[in-house]
Amino acid sequence: MTSLEIGLASFPVLLFLIFARIPIGLAMLLCGLVGSWIVTGTTLPILSKLKSETYTTFSDYSLSIVPLFLLMGQFASLGGMSRSLFKSAEKWLGHRRGGVAMSAVGACAGFGAICGSSLATAATMAQVALPELRRYGYSEALATGTLAAGGTLGILIPPSVVLVIYAILAEQNIAKLFLAAVVPGVLAAIGYMIAISIYVRLHPNEAGTREPAPYAERFRALIDVWPVLLVFFAVVGGIYLGWFTPTEGAAVGAAGTGIIAWANGGLTRRSMAEAILGTASASAMIFFIVLGASFYNSFLALSQLPQVTAAYIAGSGYSPWLVLTAILLLYLALGCVMDSLSMILLTIPIFYPIIIELDFGLPKEELAIWFGILALIVVEVGLITPPVGMNLFVINSMAKSPISATYRGVIPFVISDIVRTAILTIFPAISLFLIRWMY
Repeated sequence: MTSLEIGLASFPVLLFLIFARIPIGLAMLLCGLVGSWIVTGTTLPILSKLKSETYTTFSDYSLSIVPLFLLMGQFASLGGMSRSLFKSAEKWLGHRRGGVAMSAVGACAGFGAICGSSLATAATMAQVALPELRRYGYSEALATGTLAAGGTLGILIPPSVVLVIYAILAEQNIAKLFLAAVVPGVLAAIGYMIAISIYVRLHPNEAGTREPAPYAERFRALIDVWPVLLVFFAVVGGIYLGWFTPTEGAAVGAAGTGIIAWANGGLTRRSMAEAILGTASASAMIFFIVLGASFYNSFLALSQLPQVTAAYIAGSGYSPWLVLTAILLLYLALGCVMDSLSMILLTIPIFYPIIIELDFGLPKEELAIWFGILALIVVEVGLITPPVGMNLFVINSMAKSPISATYRGVIPFVISDIVRTAILTIFPAISLFLIRWMY
């Protein structure tokens, strides 16, 4: 077999290992090590790389932002911010038709602004919102579908751990990527609320109603969410005002949410230890996936697969829009069986060189940022696409309801995501205008 054939053969092997329930990071590491050995015919460079690659990967200063954002999410949960966000949204929207479900989406968007993880957002908000949705007569389909879809906002609305990883891989500015994700994230939340509004009009028996809250209670509830707004504007505003770098902003956010959690009584010596351990565990998992992807991508580079593929696409005469559509459809399919971080780490070294050489009428930096946002969106759609979207199983395991109901309830949100992806693909300026305005 040629090196190129070995590179191609590694993909089905990798998918088999993943389906065999081998951790994704370990599967990529094994494929990378064995593939490099087969291509080079010797183990000496591989053994040397085990030492050097591990150090160079984890000594990257940009990666320090990951545990800081994860710790910020842990402290936010302890500080009761998820509950205050939901209660505030419920006071303002809960009396409308489908309003409690819309409140859950709004709270997911708010919590995503201080969390950065879709699965963590879905799990946290399910604990808060699911009992209220059931209390007001929402069907299991609508309740679980809403929470599964709302959880995806956690990774799209900045700060986002996956966007940080993409920025490192594509050598792009983290602050610009965060800025580019704001409008698509807001559009996602609005699109989900529209989907809920249409759904409850077509199925009026699947959503109950509640009495409107007095305006005094509504404004009191707004006051309760000031910590979330304070942290978000301190972190994001501080970055764009030039007060500190994204990594320093993550440290400020973690410290701020920690202080707020302590002031609210949620941060004790025991809970702080649990938060630190939880952050360490999640960071170790992410870093191991990063390491495995680094070895696997080094093997692909040895096989010349990314270079040959990019050269073939560039010289084939295919329409750039056709190539982009094919890549996005592949992301949608892979998102059903892999988590977003693993997929980004696995595919960006292959797809990015292809996209960056195509002519979409954009400067290369804007093209890289636009593609990163599109890739992230489609990956997240895969998390809620039946039959194996990961967010569906997270919510279903907490709700203990039939999985078929969750499948049915999430369909309107998948349709909303597809429409939004098409709009953002056709009109790149929607994602880029804030960058053009600020920079």
